[in-house]
Amino acid sequence: QVQLVESGGGLVQPGGSLRLSCAASGTIFSINAMGWYRRTPGKERELVADVTSGGTPNYADSVKGRFTISRDNAKNTVYLQMNSLKPEDTAVYYCNLWARRRAWETYELPYWGQGTQVTVSS
Repeated sequence: QVQLVESGGGLVQPGGSLRLSCAASGTIFSINAMGWYRRTPGKERELVADVTSGGTPNYADSVKGRFTISRDNAKNTVYLQMNSLKPEDTAVYYCNLWARRRAWETYELPYWGQGTQVTVSS
């Protein structure tokens, strides 16, 4: 199995910053894309940002210029640096990755973290 452990959420004032981390462990042969999603009550889960295995990032329009996604392949970890946070960024943030567990597998499967709450409020 593949386990994802997230950390870094919390309460922050508008304009503040937080850094989320997500470390993957378990039986992992390779990881392709890694990313962050978020969900607020009454809304569907939405992509915040993702990054390819080669390091190419992709961002939702709502976070461009404020959030930065990065990954450390040696540590199987993905990060989300969130700056200039706004109340509308309040959500549960979920880590996601696509991985192959064994060398002979020809397909990747999605894995999800348990979610971490980010609250932006004064």
